[in-house]
Amino acid sequence: MITVSDKAKEKVIKLKQDAQLDDSYRLRASVAGGGCSGLSYNLDFDDEVKPMDQEFEDKGVKVVVDMKSFLYLAGTELDFSDGLNGKGFFFNNPNASRTCGCGDSFSV
Repeated sequence: MITVSDKAKEKVIKLKQDAQLDDSYRLRASVAGGGCSGLSYNLDFDDEVKPMDQEFEDKGVKVVVDMKSFLYLAGTELDFSDGLNGKGFFFNNPNASRTCGCGDSFSV
């Protein structure tokens, strides 16, 4: 499962409202090759769920993940920071053995 912190929930709801997206849109989390550690995280809104997608809901936020990405993201918490050390979404991923300094990429 992928969980969502309270701060991430608030930010996702605001972003959906700002973009005028209805409830058919889910947060799509995925992993792609790239970044300084080998793999990078991607987040977007998507209104399509593919047959092999994994779908979760936490705190009212619907998250969808393709099966390949789910292998890397299982047990991950999506969080959001608006502090002085950086602003944006970040992943608390128990599967990552190494992350880059900015937290945008990881390796397993």
